[in-house]
Amino acid sequence: MLNVKDLSVRLGQKQILDSLSFSVREGHWLMVVGPNGAGKSTLINAVTRNVAYTGTVLFEGEDIRRKKPAELARCMGVLAQTHETAYSFSVEEVARLGRYAHSPGFLSRGGEGDRAAVEDALTVTGMWNRRNRSILTLSGGELQRTFLAQVFAQDPKLLLLDEPTNHLDPAYQKQVFDLIADWVKKPGRAVLSVIHDLSLARAYGTEVMLLDRGKILAGGDAEEVLTPENLERVYGMNVYGWMREMLSLWKDPEETGTGDGV
Repeated sequence: MLNVKDLSVRLGQKQILDSLSFSVREGHWLMVVGPNGAGKSTLINAVTRNVAYTGTVLFEGEDIRRKKPAELARCMGVLAQTHETAYSFSVEEVARLGRYAHSPGFLSRGGEGDRAAVEDALTVTGMWNRRNRSILTLSGGELQRTFLAQVFAQDPKLLLLDEPTNHLDPAYQKQVFDLIADWVKKPGRAVLSVIHDLSLARAYGTEVMLLDRGKILAGGDAEEVLTPENLERVYGMNVYGWMREMLSLWKDPEETGTGDGV
């Protein structure tokens, strides 16, 4: 579905991305991980044409440079970690903006298909009963699910996620990732995510790509990529040991004598 060849981004004298080549296949969820400054978000911006790049980005065999913005929006949808909420739009109005890429004109009214797509997106994300609420009154998790509904209503083939749950609590993280995991199961879809949380990458990704200072250190199955050696090389620490140490703090209440009825 997505085929990237020799992708490079340079900002001034700094090389942000250096000759990245990878692909994302239909039905797959590629997790892009790496430390701060590795170039993860720049990768998303390059694939969506928001920064200048050299190399080739093909979507279903066609160079994205040849696609008009509305056409590209029908192919790709982006969910970021933060959103502009300066205006008191309702939840439904925000979701409806996702149908703009399918609109024949700026002032055209949505048809039955548009209304059905918006209703379905709000229902799937659990925001239908909140559709008339102002987005200024929403919690962080509700706001992110509203913008996820917008992307679902957009009905892209490729979903790009830039740290979509970075500021959410664990319950909302699980909600958002479970929704995306169900979404990508339908034919003709794929996901490319930038994420810091290595546990989420292992839990939800079908493949992982590890970036280090703008280059691909490793790519493929999570077990082959997220090895102790690779992670220590990139992060400069014993990631495996630290993760196990953190996990050991969460003991079963039954084992510690603090469970119900004790």
